[in-house]
Amino acid sequence: MTHGGAARRTVLGAAVLAAGTGITAMTAGTATAAPGEHGEHGGGGYRDLPVPLVIGHRGASGYRPEHTLGSYELALDLGADVIEQDLVPTKDGHLVCRHENEIGGTTDVADHPEFASRRTTKTVDGVSVTGWFTEDFTLAELKTLRAKERIPAVRQRNTLYDGRWAVPTFEEVLRWANREGRLRDKRIWLHVETKHPTYFRSLGLGLEEPLAKLLRRYGRDGRDAAVFLQSFEPSSIQRLARLVSAPRVVLLSAANTRPWDFEVAKDPRTVADLVKPEGLQWIAGFAQGIGPTLDLIVPRDAAGRLTTPTTLVRDAHARGLVLHPYTARNENSFLPAEYRKGTDPAAYGDAFAAFQRYFELGIDGIFTDNPDTGLLAAEAFRPGRGVNR
Repeated sequence: MTHGGAARRTVLGAAVLAAGTGITAMTAGTATAAPGEHGEHGGGGYRDLPVPLVIGHRGASGYRPEHTLGSYELALDLGADVIEQDLVPTKDGHLVCRHENEIGGTTDVADHPEFASRRTTKTVDGVSVTGWFTEDFTLAELKTLRAKERIPAVRQRNTLYDGRWAVPTFEEVLRWANREGRLRDKRIWLHVETKHPTYFRSLGLGLEEPLAKLLRRYGRDGRDAAVFLQSFEPSSIQRLARLVSAPRVVLLSAANTRPWDFEVAKDPRTVADLVKPEGLQWIAGFAQGIGPTLDLIVPRDAAGRLTTPTTLVRDAHARGLVLHPYTARNENSFLPAEYRKGTDPAAYGDAFAAFQRYFELGIDGIFTDNPDTGLLAAEAFRPGRGVNR
């Protein structure tokens, strides 16, 4: 592998310690860009990235609590080409990195008696959810919480790191990425998702405008910016296309579902319609890629085994779209049935064989909780590379 493992581990040790104690220090300073962020040396657009691309899903969430600076840092050290952030707003309009706005499962908020009265039930995108929600907290209040492992039953070892990191703001992540870019003399690519944008806009907390403002401030708003912008709601991507020129990706869930903005607008199309040639052509009018669930590329049968691949890769490429499907993980509970080993759902299965199956179909990248596994699998498919070199 060609990613400077020893040096990177040294950087990791220092950075993780700093991330555990000094997140708030990152709120000071200027928006200094990393190499290539404003078109200096080291630039280049998304077409210049390695293929297949390894995207650290919520960082290195297979090894650290997701959406923490520790998880993002480890993902870089394990060789991820791009690091993912999911964005939700606080009550006072700051964008923070959480997979969901409900934070009972990813922070220690339940241990804070001063916030007990904030527990409530809301309907988010048509689903009733009970817990604590970022939009009910100011940033200052949210910063009193600490992150924890979301699925401890599967990733018990990750609970060792519960309480190590706070919830980062997206601006803190941008500063972190620029700092890491200077330390490593490379551009740090991000893959940024707007979560529940229609829901939040209905609350007066639109995501796209503050996101675009931050991207402009940190030099990540151009056509060759080191960032992908993604959403499950096409209208959010269309809105972002009017605000910035950075590359954009439409995320696609199960075939029989409809994006929530389609539900609200009474648009009858489903994801099954969007993955047809005419749907892909429509997406290509305002986005550069799609992020389909892996089942849209190779469906699974009732027993969880992979079946015949669809034509989605070929059809998307024919319309100039890249494909960044989600999500590859090492544990048996997430793998197709034929790649599981033993009966323990938390044990690792044959993840390399699963990666190989998807890479053979020509995808351009993949979201994975385990960037080191993904990188080792991907390098065998990159031009001029091989596992035995």
